[in-house]
Amino acid sequence: MPMPLHVFEPRYRKMVEDAMSGPKLIGMTLLQPGWEPHYLGRPAIYAVGCAGRIEQCEPVENGRYNILLRGLSRFRVLEEQDGEPYRLAAVEPLPDGAGDQASLEGLRRQVLAALAKSADGPESLVLQDELPAELFVNALCQSLKLTPVERQSLLDCDTVVSRGTRLLEILDFQFLEQTYGKGRSVH
Repeated sequence: MPMPLHVFEPRYRKMVEDAMSGPKLIGMTLLQPGWEPHYLGRPAIYAVGCAGRIEQCEPVENGRYNILLRGLSRFRVLEEQDGEPYRLAAVEPLPDGAGDQASLEGLRRQVLAALAKSADGPESLVLQDELPAELFVNALCQSLKLTPVERQSLLDCDTVVSRGTRLLEILDFQFLEQTYGKGRSVH
């Protein structure tokens, strides 16, 4: 899935420049909680991230960039390396298994039903029956209003079926929060 990004920090501007002079690939990982309120040093990251190719790169004022990054594959960080102001790492690609077709189709119906009952669900959903299950699940994971940790939990899933199942759990939990309110116990 494509992701537009505005790159403004000097270390990440250098990363974009370096990527554009090579294969145009960068990886993104989520910082683990505890780095707030200031990003100092090299706070801990989650081990699973996503690699993407820079499809568009537009220089803007003050050396900044607007880029369009298209996700290619998940990866696991094996070891961080020094040498640049941005983080470098040795990684291993993580394949995304699909799962069985019957489970995928049942999951698609369940996710659509969960979206239909959600007050925060999209006002309209363009659906194509021939849309591959992986694209369907991954597009929803990216486009829905989710917390960073919820997105990370989806990225950590090794198959499309497990990712779709996790998404369904998140949507069901959001529905309970909308129905009963945040912070209240449900009996």
